[in-house]
Amino acid sequence: QVQLAESGGGLAQAGGTLRLSCAASGSVFNINTMAWYRQAPGSPRERVASIAHDGTTTYADSVKGRFTVARDDAKYMSFLHMNALKPEDTAVYYCNAYVSDYHTHYELPYWGQGTQVTVTS
Repeated sequence: QVQLAESGGGLAQAGGTLRLSCAASGSVFNINTMAWYRQAPGSPRERVASIAHDGTTTYADSVKGRFTVARDDAKYMSFLHMNALKPEDTAVYYCNAYVSDYHTHYELPYWGQGTQVTVTS
């Protein structure tokens, strides 16, 4: 069994900074791509950023130049550094990762429970 857990959400003022963390635990054998998604009320879930096993990153246009995604494979963690926050960044942020279980070596997508980020103007 594999679990993902986010931390680091909260309240920030426009122009401020927050850092989200995601930790994978359980029967982790290998982690492929790790990503961050967000969902605002009444809106579909959108991918914010991703980082592949080789370190290749992708970003949504709305966060390019402001957000940075990173990973620490030794600790089975990913991070989302969010700078120059805007009120429109307000959403529940979800961690996602493609993880191989060490019992089966099957790679499956896993999700965290989400963490609220609220940016005030």
